[in-house]
Amino acid sequence: MFERVTQGAVDVIQGDLPLNVDHVEELGELLHECLNHGQPYVVLDLEKVPLIDSAGLELLLDFKEESRQLGGALKLAAPSALCEEILAITGVGGQFEIFSETLSAVGSFVR
Repeated sequence: MFERVTQGAVDVIQGDLPLNVDHVEELGELLHECLNHGQPYVVLDLEKVPLIDSAGLELLLDFKEESRQLGGALKLAAPSALCEEILAITGVGGQFEIFSETLSAVGSFVR
């Protein structure tokens, strides 16, 4: 299950399900809720996400672009070893700021 919590002006989305074709709709709905609150500052905490497939990567890239168009950003935090490897091998990781912990990612929005 994925859930959204707010830390100041930043939305943090956490989950423990694979970011794959079976769960992109659930995560997509949460991400799009963030777009409805003005400038979307979003951190996706990947610590407990076991893997990301092509549908998940596409969702991340699409949301990154949508949030950028509204003056916001999507940042990734604490990817598991497998998720980090998937992001690196596909080249998608190079499109995002990736932080080792969620708190650092949230704090990066105030710099």
